[in-house]
Amino acid sequence: MNFINKLYQKLTRAPFEVESEDSQFDYTPWFDCHMHTWMCGHAIGAPKTYVDRAAERGLSRICFTCHMPFDDLTFGGRRMRMREAELSAYIELVAEMREYGAALGVDVLCGIEGEVFPNPAIQDAIGEILTLHPFDFVLGSVHHHMPAYHDWFLNGGFETDDELITAYFETLRDAAATGLFHSMSHPDVIRLYGTIRGEFDPLRHESIIREAISAAVEADVCWEVNTSGRAKGPMIEHPDPIIRSWGQELGLKLTIGSDAHSPQSVGRFFDKVIPTLAEEGFDALHYFVGGERKAVDLSALKGGQD
Repeated sequence: MNFINKLYQKLTRAPFEVESEDSQFDYTPWFDCHMHTWMCGHAIGAPKTYVDRAAERGLSRICFTCHMPFDDLTFGGRRMRMREAELSAYIELVAEMREYGAALGVDVLCGIEGEVFPNPAIQDAIGEILTLHPFDFVLGSVHHHMPAYHDWFLNGGFETDDELITAYFETLRDAAATGLFHSMSHPDVIRLYGTIRGEFDPLRHESIIREAISAAVEADVCWEVNTSGRAKGPMIEHPDPIIRSWGQELGLKLTIGSDAHSPQSVGRFFDKVIPTLAEEGFDALHYFVGGERKAVDLSALKGGQD
């Protein structure tokens, strides 16, 4: 198969993949702690429809985690995130969804997807914004494909895939100690969006990835299982199962999110991924309320579902 055909398959396969749900899977104990609203500039659908979808699936709670506002245009601008002046409107919007969700039996939480950036002054500025409101849940993301990161890679002399991947996971590692984040989202997203030229092989980078996991464990910070990866690139959730095996070995705690940018994606692939996590030896999945971590036991799923 030539390159053009391979590229065509990758571009057309993910958006139109038909999800086959396990009709026996019970969504009731579970929660989706990563989803967006129209305020980020690239999500679609009214927030109420995300709550409706959660209720249809039977999810007990969801957490909106729109991209944090940051007016520095090298972090994506309006196509990526709300403006700083719009943060209060976002908080009010989620409060309205909390009231709406209560009537449907869905607990709606207010979170935010924060930025991780390897420049202390910029990270401090990001931290100031993240602490303006007592969010239930704060994700930390290294959005390596944005201009700010490309400039940082260039200025740091990171050129080869190995150098770029190492720099990415060093940034993820160091973020755990900032105290700003409850969970690191889509931890191996460096495999997507074109920053590296070749395929991402976790085994080649085991040492630095283990360092990043160990830093999270030491700081009592979770990593996110992000199911959107099943519709992109290699079609596997974030992080890769090999990386999860190291996390399980080292005592890493997990949160879970669909990274929904449309209502249809709320809770997507949970019926496949959650039982897999139980089989891999993880004891619980976690969510946060008022910054306090809560756990839901996975042990009932071990060995398969009745």
